[in-house]
Amino acid sequence: MTILAFDWALFIEKFVLIAVVVFGSLGVALYTTFAERKVAAILQDRRGPNRAGPFGLLQPFADGLKLVFKEEIIPNTSNKALFVIGPGLAMTAALMTSAVIPWGNKIEIFDRTISLQIADVNVGMLYIFGVVSMGVYGIMIGGWASNNKFSLMAALRGASQAISYELAMGLSLIALLMLTGSLSLKSIVEQQMHQGHWWNFFYQPLGFLIFMVCAFAECNRTPFDLPEAENELNFGYHQEYSSMKLGFYLFAEYVNMFISSVIMSTLYFGGYDIPFFDESTLSPNIAAILGIGALMTKTIIFIFIFMWVRWTIPRFRYDQLMNLGWKKLVPLALLNMLVTGAVILWRSGAKW
Repeated sequence: MTILAFDWALFIEKFVLIAVVVFGSLGVALYTTFAERKVAAILQDRRGPNRAGPFGLLQPFADGLKLVFKEEIIPNTSNKALFVIGPGLAMTAALMTSAVIPWGNKIEIFDRTISLQIADVNVGMLYIFGVVSMGVYGIMIGGWASNNKFSLMAALRGASQAISYELAMGLSLIALLMLTGSLSLKSIVEQQMHQGHWWNFFYQPLGFLIFMVCAFAECNRTPFDLPEAENELNFGYHQEYSSMKLGFYLFAEYVNMFISSVIMSTLYFGGYDIPFFDESTLSPNIAAILGIGALMTKTIIFIFIFMWVRWTIPRFRYDQLMNLGWKKLVPLALLNMLVTGAVILWRSGAKW
């Protein structure tokens, strides 16, 4: 029986990478709140936050400190254990999705080649779907444990919305997986980087559109923010929350928006691929840094689209939400899958 030696160097590499990804995601979520308020101000012809620090750049820290020092209130009639678990589960699920995302190509440090991906598993997309489904439990647990009828109704809305739109999202991805033949995000990015191969968006424009609409619904963003319909359900599923428990729910939404933008960039727009440029002409470290910059640029564009839509399109009614999911997106995703299969058979020379 052979006992394998523990690779401490690999352990440290992965630990550092996990810390960078987690704190980087939280930092992006923190400043996305600031960016959204600025974008809203520009679209509404006003200044936005500009008092805390130069140009208002310290406003996210002021908001965070306000949440930290606010009084923490737990309702007497709530289920206290689940009341605490709910926001923690929502934030944990939001951060766990980043584990299989390739943030860039490999870098070389101290004669070691380090992959900029925490875990390259061959079922990466299935892992993301599984973790995203866990996030729904954070909403359901928080709404139910509050022992508030409005919170419970909002949580039920969130669960039914997630179930409805995950189906269309999964069907849109099946068509993409039929083309790529892989569930690994690293393999999908590398295929798009091959000479003569375009980004998957050009092969699956309808699939991308369906995926993006479903991503809006999964992140509970306008026009799909029915679980947080303030004019109907007071404050939504986190109505009874305060202090950092409320902050976890709010930041989890922005982390989900950031990760969704990264996933869309990875699946349909080449991930860390730099368009019209051959990265092989550069050193591995320079190519990796430029690749990370390319991925973040694509991600920022998608985050801006999230914000733009929020301040442009009004919230759907609940019946419109369900009709769009079941009567429009699911049939379109099925049609896209069938057309993709037919094209693949035709290109392979199959006889009908």
